[in-house]
Amino acid sequence: MNTVKAIYPGSFDPLTNGHLDLIARGAKIFDHLVVAILKNSEKSPLFPVAERVEMLQEAISAFGNVTVATFDGLLVDFARQQNAQAVLRGIRAISDYEYEMQMALMNRRLAPGVETVFLLPAEKYSYVSSRLIKSVFQLGGSVAGLVPPQVIARLEARVPATGRDEKPKV
Repeated sequence: MNTVKAIYPGSFDPLTNGHLDLIARGAKIFDHLVVAILKNSEKSPLFPVAERVEMLQEAISAFGNVTVATFDGLLVDFARQQNAQAVLRGIRAISDYEYEMQMALMNRRLAPGVETVFLLPAEKYSYVSSRLIKSVFQLGGSVAGLVPPQVIARLEARVPATGRDEKPKV
């Protein structure tokens, strides 16, 4: 029997409920889903890779066919190493589509056997991005309902209280 393995790559800095929505739906579509955290030395992430791995492992514990890994370099090289046949990507808006289409076409050129599958997030998460979560939280806004509660706790521990009040954001 042929099993289909997919890679869901991203920075996940931090993990959002939009990411979890795509993970849950990807887990239904694919036999095995690898949530792959890109180790990008050019970015200055809020959370170190090890902590992002922990957050994801906590959040996916209920899924028997989802694992977490890290990678650097080309996604298609990682997909080949994992013997994956597909890459899962989320598209929130037209601007995402333009970027993701370019990446998918380049990936297809580099690895014709690896297909890209696009999923739209649930409507309630269609505007949510990790960058927006960090900005809103740093400025004192509530991100409750947009990230898992354990992510809020980690944000509170990591982000200085300056610019936000002392009340818990849960």
